[in-house]
Amino acid sequence: MLSRATQPAASGTRTDGYLALEDYGALGDGRSVALSGADGSIDWWCVPNLDSPPLFDRLLDPEEGGRFSVTPTEPFEVERQYRPDSNVLETIFKTAEGQAKVTESMNSGTAGRLPWAELARRVEGLEGTVAFAVEMRPGRRANGASPYQSKIGRHSVFHVGSVLGLFRHSEGFVSERADDAVRGTLTVTQGQCEVLAIVAGEDEPLVVPTIADIDDRIDLSDEEWRAWASRVIYDGEHRAAFIRSVLALKLLLFSPSGAIAAAATTSLPEGIGGVKNYDYRYAWIRDAGYTIKAFLAAGAQAEAKAAFTWLLKRLAEHDARVCYTLGGELVPDLTEIDVPGYRRSAPVQIGNAATDQHQHGIYGDIFETASCFVGCGNILDPSSAELLSHLADQCADAWRKKDAGIWELEDPQHYTMSKVSCWQALARAVELADDGQLPTTCRDRWARERDRIAAWIEQHCWSETKQAFVFYPGSDKLDASLALAVRFGFDGHEKLRKTLDAIDAELGAGPYHYRYSGVDAEEGCFLACTFWMVEARVLLGQRDQAEKAFMSITAALDRGVGIMTEMADPTTGVFLGNLPQGLSHLAHVMALDVLSHQDAC
Repeated sequence: MLSRATQPAASGTRTDGYLALEDYGALGDGRSVALSGADGSIDWWCVPNLDSPPLFDRLLDPEEGGRFSVTPTEPFEVERQYRPDSNVLETIFKTAEGQAKVTESMNSGTAGRLPWAELARRVEGLEGTVAFAVEMRPGRRANGASPYQSKIGRHSVFHVGSVLGLFRHSEGFVSERADDAVRGTLTVTQGQCEVLAIVAGEDEPLVVPTIADIDDRIDLSDEEWRAWASRVIYDGEHRAAFIRSVLALKLLLFSPSGAIAAAATTSLPEGIGGVKNYDYRYAWIRDAGYTIKAFLAAGAQAEAKAAFTWLLKRLAEHDARVCYTLGGELVPDLTEIDVPGYRRSAPVQIGNAATDQHQHGIYGDIFETASCFVGCGNILDPSSAELLSHLADQCADAWRKKDAGIWELEDPQHYTMSKVSCWQALARAVELADDGQLPTTCRDRWARERDRIAAWIEQHCWSETKQAFVFYPGSDKLDASLALAVRFGFDGHEKLRKTLDAIDAELGAGPYHYRYSGVDAEEGCFLACTFWMVEARVLLGQRDQAEKAFMSITAALDRGVGIMTEMADPTTGVFLGNLPQGLSHLAHVMALDVLSHQDAC
């Protein structure tokens, strides 16, 4: 049995060197994501890409890990929030002597993402005087690299492996340099403004921007985020929450390729002290497909098209795999890294074993994505249509086999949700063929197998005893992902209503839900499942029940600046798992979308 996560201390307070995960905000530039803690320490940043080795890794190694901290020297209280409709983060530190605001941005330029990494922090005095201790210490890559500094021209440059960087600062910073770090102090009074920044790149010439240019780009980046958010389509009452989740998803879109990362971190535990610590800095077909639908719901056509094109190209190159690297290659084999891990939860891993699994759900995810893309008035090209036709044929042959299921389990079974996904894939394939988007040569075969799958599910997966569709035939376990069957249009709405009731009764834990029966001993509750349940209730005409559930989970998650993890401890509400977690945010987006537009099925 895992130890229960304790109630977090006041925002910005470390316990055994660790901050609560809800104390982090995320910054990004379309290439990487940095996590900024409420005590002023940036504890995670992979440079130059999301899946590069981390430059700062205090998140997983509180004593020896790299960090870029700007922390008051006196006891402090914290207020922090994102600027409206922006991924620029503001933190106000209040001490007995005064108040100061730190504004943080992964900067972009007038033409979009900069061709270098630029992490900027503006420190402004609001009242009185506030003194900060500053430390910029690059990480050692689990002792695989030894950071050092060298003098090049007028500049002191830091080196970590092939990463080259500069620590830039305005005149108010008083420096104490060591060979492997930069330390110093910064004091601001009312009206005073100072800027600290890191400019970095890998195996490339390094630009040396002026402090004034870096400072200007903080506000320029804010303007760019707000301009993008202003084009997001949503007319419901929860626009601020909808925009925050769409902005979080935007952080996970890897702009060089169009891939969508599942999360920005690795090995943050799904249960404190457990071993479910996975590397999510890759692109899953499932997450990409759902995120594309969320982007389409938000009117972000360019992002949806880029991600869909990336997905189709990977399928053409490598066939239907569960996940890929952000560059489009196969995910590397698992490697364990010798660092303590978040709250001493080991192992810390690079790579993901899911790449070698087969999951029938990928078929449904691919075809649902294609259907949503076409449903917005778009057109499939002949090459993509041929690829999808071949995948439909594969699905028609493969659906009778066992697989690893949506939860990537090691025990192959005839998982009910996997069969629903195959039904979904062939149902969408038939619809696309009827619409002229796919060749009709095998259309009748797809329709026949679709109907066979539906009959098989009805015969083998329904339990009269449980009054629910079960996890797999012969099991008495339940699976919360079956809430998605409602979105996918699977028939039998009365049985789906009963299944949702059973899931609430058996897998519900306050406002949260566990993924499947028996998993409560190993992990926290899975946030996406609760939002899927909300969405399903609305689509089945149970709006009052859905709205009540949505308000409950919203209140439970009101613990930080709007960045969601994968899971939460249902007893304490403490966040668990990797972050920002794309699946949590996109499920939130889809729940808000149906709440604002859908009355009943």
